[in-house]
Amino acid sequence: MQAWKISKKTQHRSNQKTKTRALGVLLILATFGALVFDFPQLWNSAVAQTNLGLPTIQAESFRLGLDLQGGTHLVYEADMSEIPEADRAAALEGVRDVVERRADAFGVAEPVVQTVTTGGVHRIIVELAGVLDVNEAIALIGETPVLEFKEPGLGLERPLTEEEQITLDSLHADELAAAQQLLKQAQAGANFDDLVKENSVEPNVDQTLGLNDGLTTKVPAYAPIVESILANKTRSGGIVPEVIETEEGLNIVKFVERRDPNEMLLSHILICFEGKTACQNPISALDASLKINQLKDEATPENFADLATANSDDQGGFGAGDLGWIVPGETVPAFELAAQRTPVGEISDVVETEFGYHLIYKRDERTVTVYDIQRVLMPYSNELAVVPDASPWVNTELSGKHLDSAAVEFDPNSGLPYVGLNFNSEGGELFGNLTATHVGQPIAIFLDGQAISTPVVQSAIYGGRAVITGNFTLDEAKLLAQRLNAGALPVPVNLLSQQTVGPTLGSISLNRSIQAALIGFILIALFMILVYRLPGLLAALALVLYAFLNLAIYRIFGITITLAGIAGFVLSLGIAVDANVLIIERVKEEFLSGRDLTSAVTEGFRRAWTAIRDGNITTIIAAVVLFWFSSSFIRGFALTLAIGVILSMFTAIVVTRIYFKNIFELKAFKKYWLYGFGKREE
Repeated sequence: MQAWKISKKTQHRSNQKTKTRALGVLLILATFGALVFDFPQLWNSAVAQTNLGLPTIQAESFRLGLDLQGGTHLVYEADMSEIPEADRAAALEGVRDVVERRADAFGVAEPVVQTVTTGGVHRIIVELAGVLDVNEAIALIGETPVLEFKEPGLGLERPLTEEEQITLDSLHADELAAAQQLLKQAQAGANFDDLVKENSVEPNVDQTLGLNDGLTTKVPAYAPIVESILANKTRSGGIVPEVIETEEGLNIVKFVERRDPNEMLLSHILICFEGKTACQNPISALDASLKINQLKDEATPENFADLATANSDDQGGFGAGDLGWIVPGETVPAFELAAQRTPVGEISDVVETEFGYHLIYKRDERTVTVYDIQRVLMPYSNELAVVPDASPWVNTELSGKHLDSAAVEFDPNSGLPYVGLNFNSEGGELFGNLTATHVGQPIAIFLDGQAISTPVVQSAIYGGRAVITGNFTLDEAKLLAQRLNAGALPVPVNLLSQQTVGPTLGSISLNRSIQAALIGFILIALFMILVYRLPGLLAALALVLYAFLNLAIYRIFGITITLAGIAGFVLSLGIAVDANVLIIERVKEEFLSGRDLTSAVTEGFRRAWTAIRDGNITTIIAAVVLFWFSSSFIRGFALTLAIGVILSMFTAIVVTRIYFKNIFELKAFKKYWLYGFGKREE
């Protein structure tokens, strides 16, 4: 039994040694791999000289900041004198988004655009690395955001040239061939959901469309789909056996089913209260109950719209509480059930849902034929695709000056977010006329010449209020509202300062910084080796991996390297050395106190860990605070310092320890350990 225990213990030690040696080899390979990843030109040069047919590595260069690459640094002050105090923070963020979009026009991979508010002064800091034409940058960025509402154009004002027509025909042939190939896959039984995700130009949009006779007359783009379903007598669940061309593109269609639901034309009054979903101005449940019952007593079909305008917490998609035509499934169950039970032309009893108390006015009801489909929408180019300067959109008289505000709101029936628009009196009239002449067509909203939304008009919208609906997430709706407000609010920006950093200065600074880092690293390694001999050499090897891992993280996550960032890296290198010094000194103390090397290393690392952990965590906290409350170059310093400190804990506690365990058991190196730790009496 004793011999069995000894054998088992010996086997365990052997397994541990094998595992430790494997980890040591893995770390050496990781060091080499990180070197190749950080400096692929070295690998490519070696591959070219050996002629072994090994693959080369294509990698982007490190992202250099403004102070190293050269570029433009601009500071603007936003004039908030015309903006209400409560709206200034949102307005500033909207302007920041616009400025960032403008900065992208220069081709800067990661323009730095930050906002700073101190003492009632709102500033925007812009850093464009690699952009040296400061006048061009000022001319583009320093303009007040421009919001435009555009209608579909009538196409080109001239016929295509022969060359343009040949190009367009070639595009059509390629696009049609791709669509027909996809149709064959669908007919062969391929998963249609996968085809949508992999091939549709709108893969993130719900592909199930409800189409009815009334809707297809309003939206001509869908009429050919319904006509093809009927002409081909496609059964439910089947694939329409032809590629269908519509205004949107080429369609591969799966016919889901035909339904004949009752569609209701509804208006409602909502009074929300405390505890209800999306309630913006909560009152007590008792007050809400008294108010809704009072409105119930006053409401008639003739004054319902006026009461909704004056009292409802939801004005409806078309204003005055008007919800438009509602098909089953579009509202929450309690609301839908109450609407179905209410006779046409009458007002319901008070209904409670998760959004509050409702009164529902059922204005009309009809049976409709609905064709549910799934589709893969593929591009089909028009003449605008081969004429570079052509635009499918034409300006209207409606612009940002007519938009009072845009805000994220929630549909009280479905809970989905949408963006509500409020126009001034002139804008309301222009928007009403525009929507009346474009029912079933999109109206595009452009900010600084780029389309940010292209909603389709479902019906004429009067009264100065409109909504943009869709399958928005909350973040998407917030971003759209922010961009609309940026173009609507009069927020001029004034240039306070400008600075141009030339590439020569940046190149010199970069070279000197690299030289300083290399010299510092070499001096630290020499110090460790001279003082601690072999343990110091192993610590220096761990620091090599530490340095390569830092650079790899900069490349992987696209971190912009600045002079301040290099300073943070060098400082973190010193902290990494300090951790190794603590470990070696602790191991040395344990060894000189009489422990063997195995237990000395184990106990030394254990005792050193608490000091390393506490010191590094306080440094990380300082770096996080510095990053959070600072801007520009200081944030780069804080970021590289934090990354370096986190990696230093890994290399000191894990990498150095594995190196130690692999070496100290080799008898050939034992005397070198003793030289590094100091001799003791055996």
